[in-house]
Amino acid sequence: MHPLIDVPALERLLSGQSPPALLDVRWHLAGPPGIESYRKGHLPGAVFVDLDRDVAGPPGPGGRHPLPAATDFERAMRRAGVRADRPVVVYDDADSTAAARLWWTLRYFGHPRVRVLDGGHRAWTEAGLPETTEEPRVEPGDFTARPGQLPVLDAEGAAALAGAGVLLDARAAERYRGETEPVDPVAGHIPGAVNAPTLGNVGVDGRFLPADLLRERFAKLGATDAVDVGAYCGSGVTAAHEILALTLAGVPAALYVGSWSNWVADPANPVATGEH
Repeated sequence: MHPLIDVPALERLLSGQSPPALLDVRWHLAGPPGIESYRKGHLPGAVFVDLDRDVAGPPGPGGRHPLPAATDFERAMRRAGVRADRPVVVYDDADSTAAARLWWTLRYFGHPRVRVLDGGHRAWTEAGLPETTEEPRVEPGDFTARPGQLPVLDAEGAAALAGAGVLLDARAAERYRGETEPVDPVAGHIPGAVNAPTLGNVGVDGRFLPADLLRERFAKLGATDAVDVGAYCGSGVTAAHEILALTLAGVPAALYVGSWSNWVADPANPVATGEH
């Protein structure tokens, strides 16, 4: 299944006999909480999923957004109506940053049919389609979480990949260079990592660039299907967006879920600054 869906295709599915489970995962690093956006208006039939509570475990040494426990994620997805035999569509405000993390997590835990609404909530409303403040009645799902269906990296694996393959750092360039660090206690990047800011994967409208342009972008950074590739960010959210972009480009890649927030939790891990 192609990982993206556009607004016209989603509109057709939602009006059909077997609509997908529709999950609203709007989230903002510095607030306000995504539930506030959801309550102001969301796609008809959409169920809100809280990224911090439902798509990540508690913050700690494993990072700010570590993987949730399988039982916790399974419970959250069943609450949202996710079923094994029912496709899922996820969306956020526009650029798919949060939606990609939910897409990746569902795929990691074994759901085979998950798509991201390209352009998100903004694309839906700009198309003149209706939204609602009504929260749907949800029939509980039967999704069973089976972890390990997508490749992941830990700190040791990320360090090895930075030397033997291509490890992409999805954060903004100034954070990669160590000039600023607004969230984590140490600035810089994993030695050997290559900077590939997530915003370079999408246009100004929040939609992903065409696959050929994404392939070209990643190839210039050395990331092709001929080498081992991984990605990290601050806490494993925007790096999932990088994994989605790499998937669109035809490049398999592993996610370092703990990312920089896990890396700097161990003072023995080296830190690089500057352009390389």
